[in-house]
Amino acid sequence: MTAPAVWILGGIRTPFARAGTVLRHLSVVELGRLAVGELLARHELDPARLDEVILGNCAQPAEAANVARVTALRAGIPECVPGLTVHRNCASGMEAVGLAAERIQLGRAQLVLAGGLESMSQVPLLFPPEFGAWLEGVTRAKHPLARLGAALRFRPALLRPRPALLEALHDPVCGLGMGETAELLAREFDLGRECQDGFALLSHQRAVAARERLREEIVPVYPPPACELVRDDLGPREGQTLEQLARLRPCFDRRDGTVTVGNACPVTDGAVALLIGGEEAARDWPVPPLGRVRAWAVAGLEPRRMGLGPVHAIARVLDQTGLSLEDRAQRGLRRPGAGLSRGGQVRAVRARRAGPRPGVGRDPARAAQRERRGHRAGTPGGGERGAAVAHAAARDAPPRGEARARGALRGWRAGRCLRAGA
Repeated sequence: MTAPAVWILGGIRTPFARAGTVLRHLSVVELGRLAVGELLARHELDPARLDEVILGNCAQPAEAANVARVTALRAGIPECVPGLTVHRNCASGMEAVGLAAERIQLGRAQLVLAGGLESMSQVPLLFPPEFGAWLEGVTRAKHPLARLGAALRFRPALLRPRPALLEALHDPVCGLGMGETAELLAREFDLGRECQDGFALLSHQRAVAARERLREEIVPVYPPPACELVRDDLGPREGQTLEQLARLRPCFDRRDGTVTVGNACPVTDGAVALLIGGEEAARDWPVPPLGRVRAWAVAGLEPRRMGLGPVHAIARVLDQTGLSLEDRAQRGLRRPGAGLSRGGQVRAVRARRAGPRPGVGRDPARAAQRERRGHRAGTPGGGERGAAVAHAAARDAPPRGEARARGALRGWRAGRCLRAGA
């Protein structure tokens, strides 16, 4: 039985801006409201026709826990239309589109508004649990003297903030941040600094060249306090050169790293809204659809190699459809989190999809040297990434280097046991 066709009937987005810049004063709900409201207005769509609103969001705000529902109501969508917020990290918006397509294929909907929204600028700072315990003691004191005694237990260290954004970009299972996982893949696939900077430069050049065309899909924004017009993405840089990128220092491995602020995706603010419809809705739509959702897939893998997630998901989609990478007119890989190299991820995807090639991979001598440096300097090379490098060196190194690599691996395991209290 053939599944019903699913169509992308329309789409709009706000400009994407680096966190902490022009969109920092707009809440995630307001960003979503701008995109959703503009989408409905451009298509002159009665919002009561919508069967559901599904939006992806990672840093869900406490003041709008179901941010999709709040955004829908703020945009004038009737209360009878339900709203659902989904979270799959970097793929949250794409997950919303997949769920919308499933609703349509199951016959539970004909027209769904789907998309994603994020305000990385407004991810809060957290206080340590000890501050909460101190504050609770003060508020629970029953008379003034007890309250004074509880207040005197205050220490300045209780106000030491924990950046929630940094914690969100750090994997609690493998112990690595996103940038450190990018460094791991760069070493695994022998992706040097030059190729990553070159891909980043090409990305900047293409984005700048396409600004006029991209404005067709962007709703202009007048963010406070200046209320000046923002109609282009704030990230692509005109006049960017390879020499400028080459001067930037690595962010996550100062000694041997290749990922910099120039070849990594920025942390951004913005919102996207799409209209996803079934065959009946597409048949009566006044303009041609933007495209068709033929297939989608998700896949899991080791957290320390998270940048290869698209490889496994793309392979499943190609198997479902019988297509090849050459059949696609356009391809895109995008991560909103800082520290994942654009060039590194895309080239790692291509290399992993193509399979192992002779002469491409880790340099055993360099891997063992980096691992030893990581243990001496206390850098992230002594974590899960260090284990991967040591494993590779122990497997691939010549006899003289084998003992050293295995020694590095034993050192990492011993350190891990000590940290775990074993």
